[in-house]
Amino acid sequence: MGLLGLIKMVSRISRNNSRARVYPARYFQSRDLSGSNFFHGKDAKLPVLIVGAGPVGLVLSILLTKLGVKCALVDKATCFSKHPQAHFINNRSMEIFRKLDGLAGEIERSQPPVDLWRKFIYCTSLSGSTLGTVDHMQPQDFEKVVSPASVAHFSQYKLTSLMLKRLENLGFNVQISKESDGLELDSDVTGKVLMGHECVAIDANKESVTATVAFLKGGKRMERNIQCSIVVGADGAGSAVRRLTNVEMRGERDLQKLISVHFMSRELGEYLINNRPGMLFFIFNTGGIGVLVAHDLLQGEFVLQIPYYPPQQSLSDFSPEMCKMLIFNLVGHELSDLNVADIKPWVMHAEVAEKFMCCENRVILAGDAAHRFPPAGGFGMNTGIQDAHNLAWKIAALVQGSAKSSILNTYETERRPIALFNTSLSIQNFRAAMSVPSALGLDPTIANSVHRFINKTVGSILPTGLQKAILDNVFAIGRAQLSESLLNESNPLGHQRLSRLKSIFEGGKSLQLQFPAEDLGFRYQEGGIVPDNESGAGDPEAPSGRRRDYVPCAEPGSRLPHMYVKVLSDSTREVIVSTLDLVSIDKVEFLLIISPLQESYELARATFEVAKEFKANVKVCVIWPSSSDDGAVRDSKSALAPCENVVDVMEVKEESGGEASWWSICKMTERGSILVRPDEHIAWRMKSSVPSEPTLHMRDVFNIILGKQ
Repeated sequence: MGLLGLIKMVSRISRNNSRARVYPARYFQSRDLSGSNFFHGKDAKLPVLIVGAGPVGLVLSILLTKLGVKCALVDKATCFSKHPQAHFINNRSMEIFRKLDGLAGEIERSQPPVDLWRKFIYCTSLSGSTLGTVDHMQPQDFEKVVSPASVAHFSQYKLTSLMLKRLENLGFNVQISKESDGLELDSDVTGKVLMGHECVAIDANKESVTATVAFLKGGKRMERNIQCSIVVGADGAGSAVRRLTNVEMRGERDLQKLISVHFMSRELGEYLINNRPGMLFFIFNTGGIGVLVAHDLLQGEFVLQIPYYPPQQSLSDFSPEMCKMLIFNLVGHELSDLNVADIKPWVMHAEVAEKFMCCENRVILAGDAAHRFPPAGGFGMNTGIQDAHNLAWKIAALVQGSAKSSILNTYETERRPIALFNTSLSIQNFRAAMSVPSALGLDPTIANSVHRFINKTVGSILPTGLQKAILDNVFAIGRAQLSESLLNESNPLGHQRLSRLKSIFEGGKSLQLQFPAEDLGFRYQEGGIVPDNESGAGDPEAPSGRRRDYVPCAEPGSRLPHMYVKVLSDSTREVIVSTLDLVSIDKVEFLLIISPLQESYELARATFEVAKEFKANVKVCVIWPSSSDDGAVRDSKSALAPCENVVDVMEVKEESGGEASWWSICKMTERGSILVRPDEHIAWRMKSSVPSEPTLHMRDVFNIILGKQ
């Protein structure tokens, strides 16, 4: 296009929007390819290979398949893990799951009742004194006013199982590897989930990318090359794809080392249901410290997280018998049916990849491969699921020829700032969690400092056993602060510490579970959007680590606000849906939301015309105010004929009697208009007017959104 063409395009938008942002030169890729060229290089066979069959890889494969993009998954694990791992699913992820063949509904039906997991409990043992209780659910969390979905508590391995069923329903073949099995060297991998296949090499060029995968067959290690157009690394925190492409992580490493003990006990589950149900139990006593995650009280499934200090401690120190003794101590009594299923170490990091794209945009990182957070707040899996949602439609638009390869740049432009923000928020929440032991006289930073001091000084001189004894004695002295003789209201120091603890809980300064403002209100500042700068939203507010309520926003880059609307049709059956449901999940389709006004209809006709030029799909939604429900005919299809992809809807009044209209929720007038992307984020809007030259204006809008020059 050249600089002059770019200036003209932005100027045309500016005539209707006096404060439109001029995009920096780096926004446009110097070497751009059409979708057909990018995906049909002479060597490419498979459009997308996804490395990693965890929740992020599975969601991406479901979304791509629904959008008509062929893909395959490989994972080095020979089978799917039964370790619960992540368990909290936030509003935004559940909104995405609503569209995956009823996944959200199945999660809601399968999860434990919310009253069994809404609280965090702080105690001296599960049968001992309660230090504090925090309820993380508020009345509005159940009203579905700001979202059609509620948060959920559902273990990752169960979620994986439900996702696999949906993939199989889409025609995928899931192959769980055995040593005698393996991929035939010349077989087609499209539509397969191949377990026991490790990505060991990546070779990218301008035409395609080749991933070398290794597997066992007949007891022998074999390799084969898979040629594809794009490799997506969704292979977790220790990503092989990230390592093979030399992408560095930036941030704070080794925040804490822990041992994760997965165990079952229906006896304990029953006891907690009857006495103190909760999701997380923070246990502090002189015999030990731990965080118990109650994944499912009804099934008696738990994970205990214990601080871990290598090399003085080793994994062998945490044998099943030793873990049982520690569990009995933290519970406060023995359990007759305790079964330790798995013991594994892990390291907490707070890091984001220096880039999410590399190798001519043919290798892309998503999920934990791109960002590693502390688990506080549950941002890890949720951020990864939203990575996949952002990426899928862009790949599909590229495959189908409506976009150019520069659209992939917007994935990193949009998602990396969100990852950086969520990293900061996770760290804030982690520090809030540490405020509780600090108030009890157990400063975690001192324990870490002692550990580092031993490693850097006597670590190279004293035998490991002696180092361990020193460390154990230091920690025992620290845990003495938790003795019942000290930690009680009668003891002046104990009274002071308990008062400080109460202040933390009542002030919302402890570990938080929900972050509605961040979960639903995150906004892309630049990328595949046309900013209008008509309001003072600006950069996101710095994370505080405390819960803030979500306020609906229709700024470009924001998620489309939710409102229930009634679909107007000839059918006698009343259909009520969320505005989010108006965005298709089965095709790359933009949604234009307008009012039933003549000038808005003109904009709709121009949008249909421009979309046809771009080989893009558009649906027009005409929102009628609830005040107009007088029985009159409301049919915008005739006004927009011969265009057919039109839906009329009417606002549904809230049961609470609220009179807010759609346009007032969006802080716009009825003469405004909103263009929504396939990932339910707003690409463009006009707050209170229609462009004077709608065809030229919308052509420029689609040029920016689809990466065309």
